[in-house]
Formats: sequence, C-alpha cells, structure tokens
Amino acid sequence: MSIFSYHLVKIPFLLAVKGLFSDPINKKTKGLIYSECMTAMTLGSPIISSSRFLIRQVAIFAQWENEEALDNYLKNEKFGEILNKGWCVRLAFMRQWGRISGFKTPEFKAELESPLSPVVAVTIARMKPFAVPRFLRWGRPVEKLVRDHPGTILSLASIRLPNTVSTFSIWKTEKEMTDMVHGHSAVPKPKRHSNAMKERERKDFHFEFTTLRFKPISEFGTWKGQKNFIPINGKDNS
Repeated sequence: MSIFSYHLVKIPFLLAVKGLFSDPINKKTKGLIYSECMTAMTLGSPIISSSRFLIRQVAIFAQWENEEALDNYLKNEKFGEILNKGWCVRLAFMRQWGRISGFKTPEFKAELESPLSPVVAVTIARMKPFAVPRFLRWGRPVEKLVRDHPGTILSLASIRLPNTVSTFSIWKTEKEMTDMVHGHSAVPKPKRHSNAMKERERKDFHFEFTTLRFKPISEFGTWKGQKNFIPINGKDNS
C-alpha cells in the first residue's frame, strides 16, 4: 500500500545549496513514486528576513510504494542516512482537493479513529510568476492564522525555486483544522483562510494546486530538540 512521508532535517550549507539545483533523492530510487525537496520557511515571517528562507533546514515530502521501500532508502542510501538524523512522520492518505503533477492519488483512503484524532495537512502549489505579489498579500495573513492557531501542534512553510511553495501542519483534531478552513475558529480574524480561497477562486494564483489530508501512522526522530509531536493511538513514540 502506498504511503507518504514528511521529513525535516538540518543539513550542511553546501549540501543545502546543491539541493537548490538538484533533488538529493534520485527519481529512479526503487519504490519511490515521487518526492519534493524544499527549503523550510517560518510561516508568517516577513518576506525579507532570515526566517523566511532557512537554507539549511530542509523539508522532504515523498510518496513510496510501501513502507519497505522507505525503510530500504533510509538504511541503504547516503541521503537516507542524513534524513534518519532528523524528524519524520509517516502518513496514510485520506483526502485530496485539486491536483499536482508527480504524486499519485491512492485508491485506498484511511480513516481517523475519531473526530478528535490528530490529522496532518500538506498543500503544494506551482505558482504563476506574475501572481506572486498578490499571493503574498493574501497568503501571509493565512500563514499567521495557521501559525498562531491553538489547534496546531507544528506548522511551517517551504519553497523550491523557482515556483513551488508548500505548507505542512499537524492539527490536534480534524475538527479544529476544518473550523479554521471554513472561518469558524474562535480566534481573531477567523475568515482569513476562507477569504483567501474566495480570492483564489476569483483569479487563481497557481497553475497547479493541491491540498492533501493524512492520518499520521508513525513518527521518528527529533526536530529542534523536540519529539513525539503526534499522539498516535495514545502511545509514546520514543
């Protein structure tokens, strides 16, 4: 069964620069369906700031034929060994809105144990170059909404030049996430996300865009000194 994985790792500066121009995961890797290697960013940070483009902090979002393929990559490939030094969550596909090239929509859809179970959301967009200023104007308020929302456990943005942008967020419950999406959260300016979606429907920022929702199935490693972000089946993942 196809699975997804999301990795966060801090890597050497030269390797990070090299990754701006070539994907560190070989596209012909056995069992790999597709991957995106991106540079991490802080949600809601100023456009011109050191926190906007965290060159050494790398986010990898990948789809694999099965968990065995991912295990083999992490154990036997040089960059896989580097990923093992960071943090990773393995994900079972639930739902998709929109489409993006490269990834394949699985036929099997996982279900949460309850509406109070944690959920992971990933968005990926291929930007229209001339739409970037308008996207930033509407997008940064949404970034701040997600970043500061009491329902998020971990959230960040990432970018791959020249035109791929992505967000990743772990939510305490699916309800808190959907309330945010529809503007029903008990937070200041709760409709920032829904208003941005209306603007996108009026005039799209992207030529490809998808929102993916996942059930987290296992978690490994640490990120910025923290671990066990996700309570999976009530168990400690250490």
